[in-house]
Amino acid sequence: MTESNVAPYPVFDAIARNAHVDAAALEELQRRAAADPEAFWGEVGRRIDWIRPYGRVKDVSFSLDDLHIRWYPDGSLNVCYNCVDRHLEQRGDQVALLWEGDDPAHEEKVTYRQLHERVCRFANVLKRQGVARGDRVTLYLPMIPDAAVAMLACARIGAIHSVVFGGFSPDALAGRIIDCDSKIVITADAGRRGGRSTGLKRNVDRALDNPDAAGRVERVLVVRNTGDAVEWNSDRDRWLHQELEQVDADCPVEEMNAEDPLFILYTSGSTGKPKGVLHTSGGYLVYASYTHELVFDYHEGDIYWCTADVGWVTGHSYIVYGPLANGATTLMFEGVPNYPDFSRFWQVCDKHQVNIFYTAPTAIRALMREGNAPVERTSRTSLRILGSVGEPINPEAWQWYFDVVGERRCPIVDTWWQTETGGILISPLPGATPLKPGSATRPLPGVLPALFGPEGELLEGVAEGNLVITDSWPGQMRTVYGDHKRFGETYFSAYPGYYFTGDGARRDADGDYWITGRVDDVINVSGHRLGTAEVESALVAHAAVAEAAVVGFPHDIKGQGVYAYVTLMEGRDGSDELARELVAWVRKEIGPIATIDHLQWAPGLPKTRSGKIMRRILRKIAADEHDQLGDTSTLADPAVVDNLIEHRRRS
Repeated sequence: MTESNVAPYPVFDAIARNAHVDAAALEELQRRAAADPEAFWGEVGRRIDWIRPYGRVKDVSFSLDDLHIRWYPDGSLNVCYNCVDRHLEQRGDQVALLWEGDDPAHEEKVTYRQLHERVCRFANVLKRQGVARGDRVTLYLPMIPDAAVAMLACARIGAIHSVVFGGFSPDALAGRIIDCDSKIVITADAGRRGGRSTGLKRNVDRALDNPDAAGRVERVLVVRNTGDAVEWNSDRDRWLHQELEQVDADCPVEEMNAEDPLFILYTSGSTGKPKGVLHTSGGYLVYASYTHELVFDYHEGDIYWCTADVGWVTGHSYIVYGPLANGATTLMFEGVPNYPDFSRFWQVCDKHQVNIFYTAPTAIRALMREGNAPVERTSRTSLRILGSVGEPINPEAWQWYFDVVGERRCPIVDTWWQTETGGILISPLPGATPLKPGSATRPLPGVLPALFGPEGELLEGVAEGNLVITDSWPGQMRTVYGDHKRFGETYFSAYPGYYFTGDGARRDADGDYWITGRVDDVINVSGHRLGTAEVESALVAHAAVAEAAVVGFPHDIKGQGVYAYVTLMEGRDGSDELARELVAWVRKEIGPIATIDHLQWAPGLPKTRSGKIMRRILRKIAADEHDQLGDTSTLADPAVVDNLIEHRRRS
């Protein structure tokens, strides 16, 4: 199935009739954004409440000599006020957070009024522990309401949160604590997923065995979640519930400049050192709120569910900040799609009458493999909009999602964006855009993509190349935390004057975009970015390993799997036992996200004469595309490639 043999699905009349934006309205938005971008974004900015209204909309330079990105720079606001306080009068008793536990018997409903009280108390606990405006706070929590409460509490008092996904290892957690110089860690005794318990407090303790991390962290606040036993450091550790008893529920908001930092979120980079992506307060919230309403056609009263974890940017923008800024009811799910059984997602949709459902292709593919029966055992009649996020969705999975889950009546918004972009950049709109399975279709109004060819030439019309964005948008990241030089080198040096996304794309005759995936050394595993250098560093740290190269390869469920080529030290032999040991070693160093799917012993690696590993060739071998190796003239030793191909064929 390709774009060439599938006719687009026209917009559903029933959706278009009630949509915020139909085809005519989208055309008008695009026209206004093109004619006067500053006026357009100035108007969008007024969707949130400002303490001091902005006079200036944009101050941006993509030049490496003077790289800066500022939106609404003379305005001031408080993000938490916009997500909580401003809704109290109109919808104080409406459910803000609808929590569904890992166990189907566990649920919790938190109204906006209750959320306000919980956030204020949490913020007062932070202040009592010495947290002040600009301090960094690390969150290492399961998918429980307290994760959202903690984020909002930080925003209320001007602290900068750094959420670390609960699946990351103690070493990865320590590295992130050190990089942002965090003085407080908020965690839980344990988390539940798929009927199993994960010791989060135990991982924090191990992370703080690292003296560099321990020297920074003054306090660990622990949520009592599962009741699991934990080790205790009475000088450092405090139970959150005990601290909450000692504070009141009155906490005024801190007035923040639009460009004051809101959060740092670490994402894998091709150098191996995770990048602290920094987002600021005003532009980010405007963009998260704008795109949540526009792309999902959110209406008052909708029950909205994004299945992501708050440890990823999707959880930040489309579980917490975007929906709550819009006064939505946002569902938080602690569990997994296959527990207690493969009907779980659809059971939750029926139980809570979910209208908008946003998940990742990796989940769709896993559920598709189980057949239609687990879906068809449920009703799903409440569903109106389906969404996809995290990686390109293959047309077969798109079709199954559309035909079986949505019963051919729910448009699918296949959204393309990144941690760095803060929100969705390219996506269909439910009431306006004809759908093509596997295509993210068109940029949103005000977003300007372009394609560059291999010689750095701008490509027009039907083309395939590297995807750049030619001008800024309010949700764009501002810098790499503590390393502005790296920000410039990573995103603005390949194509001077443009933001380089690191993704490839093709544009068809209709002007629709098809994302082809990463063009750098980053693997997209189940929608989560994993730097190959990170995995290679972990492998080489093992005493048996002399050299390693890691690439992505096609994986039925994850989209991309992790394929490792390992050269052993002299005198060491590759065995199944050692392979298992190395897989476990990498999981310990980085976390389960870095599980190696295929490990191949490699007597040598294909290198250029200058010593650079030719990963392009390794990717082709891993994908069994041995006849498509391309130019191998720069190889120092072509026999190495023949050896690897032979080993791959036998595996």
